[in-house]
Amino acid sequence: MTPIQILAAVLASVLALALVLAAWRMIRGPSFADRFIALDMLTAIAVSFAALTTVATGSDVFLDIGLGIALINFVATAAFAVFVERKGRKP
Repeated sequence: MTPIQILAAVLASVLALALVLAAWRMIRGPSFADRFIALDMLTAIAVSFAALTTVATGSDVFLDIGLGIALINFVATAAFAVFVERKGRKP
């Protein structure tokens, strides 16, 4: 095992902890916005896992997966922001 792979394994365990905490917030969030922000964090963590896998394996296929997840996350966040803004305008 190379030092980069060991570092990737350590960072993956840190990301796993962040994944659990974000999932907990998504389940127990007090409001709809908190839950959506937690979902946003979960997708950011998924992108980080894809980047770590790229570093650990040397295969750049996982970067494409991370890019796809990031694009979907961006569109979903923008759509949610528009939804919340329109919801706030209605009495």
